[in-house]
Amino acid sequence: MSEPKQEIWLIRHGETEWSASGAHTSRTDLPLLPSGIKQAEELKTKLRGRRFALVLVSPMQRARETARLAGYADQAEITEDLKEWDYGQYEGSSTAQIRQEHPNWSLWHDGVAGGESVDHVGLRVKRVIDRCTKVSGDVALFGHGHVLRILTAVWLDLPPADGRLFALNTATISVLGYEHDYKVIRRWNCPGV
Repeated sequence: MSEPKQEIWLIRHGETEWSASGAHTSRTDLPLLPSGIKQAEELKTKLRGRRFALVLVSPMQRARETARLAGYADQAEITEDLKEWDYGQYEGSSTAQIRQEHPNWSLWHDGVAGGESVDHVGLRVKRVIDRCTKVSGDVALFGHGHVLRILTAVWLDLPPADGRLFALNTATISVLGYEHDYKVIRRWNCPGV
């Protein structure tokens, strides 16, 4: 019997003021709300001290605090490549607010003014995936909604914009892995495992 292949665990940060309101949050370094702190503390129980060969975290405090409260602060390595998609001029605005000026706007199709393209985010997450697959053992990534969705699309050999197909709630756990020789989603958007 062959040894099971690596899993990559995606953990989205707990709730912030802007994630609760639907505002696009990338470079604004918001703290967790009390509800987000509670969510992150619950992750510790859900992860049950699971050991990872590598733990990577976005430099933003909402992701770092989630990793700390989940019990992985000592092991977490910060990487700029897990920062959220840079929303440029749309930072802090909700889709509904943006559509007041641009009625048919879609982040995934139209992108942002003064920020990153979805393909640029795709290149960043490809570097994360390459780093993960070079270690022996499972990996945990503490990050943000859109960047983890794009990472999932890239993992599945889909275009980065296909990240739009994967909804991701705050403080959830998703697991990427393999079935035979195929890269797959093993679990998605789970409040617990």
